[in-house]
Amino acid sequence: MDRVHEQLAAAGFDVRPAHGFVFQYLSFHTTATAVDIGEHLGITKQAAVQLIDELTKRGYVERRPHPTDRRARAISLTARGRECVDRVVAAWTEIEQRWATLIGPDRLDRLHDDLTTLTDATSGGAPVPLRPLW
Repeated sequence: MDRVHEQLAAAGFDVRPAHGFVFQYLSFHTTATAVDIGEHLGITKQAAVQLIDELTKRGYVERRPHPTDRRARAISLTARGRECVDRVVAAWTEIEQRWATLIGPDRLDRLHDDLTTLTDATSGGAPVPLRPLW
């Protein structure tokens, strides 16, 4: 992860690891609110709003009217936010290709499957959410 953040910084992206968890969530949810992000991260709505404010100022996310709830604001990635996500995906793809070269793609696939089985078993068979352990 440190290598990925170094590459992002060199490319002009000023992000922290906590931002990545927001980006990951927004990549799969087209209508997210501060409450949704807070629940995903295991933080209060107020802390989520502060994180969203920071990402908005840096140009990674935007707020817009929520399509079904007039009291809420929908949060989404901007073009800059999507570009950051794309760079992270490319960096991780490169890392995983190196790992596949080291141990072989079949073993890497089995390792991934085994780790998924183990983590899912810790949560009663449900996928474990990707979020920080504060």
